[in-house]
Amino acid sequence: MPLIHVTLLSGRGEEEIAALARALTDAVHATLGTPRDVIRVTVDECAPEHWFVGGDSMAERRVRGG
Repeated sequence: MPLIHVTLLSGRGEEEIAALARALTDAVHATLGTPRDVIRVTVDECAPEHWFVGGDSMAERRVRGG
């Protein structure tokens, strides 16, 4: 049973997240031949204030335009 765990910055719509989960499921099925009904996808959303790149939060980087 493959488990795919994805962490995204918060702010995407439910339709986008569902489309991502379907695409990941399709990719595992096509690549490994795993039946779709045993493929698991979990999606966690992280606030920009809690996601850091190079020591700066994504919230800070957005304010600076980066």
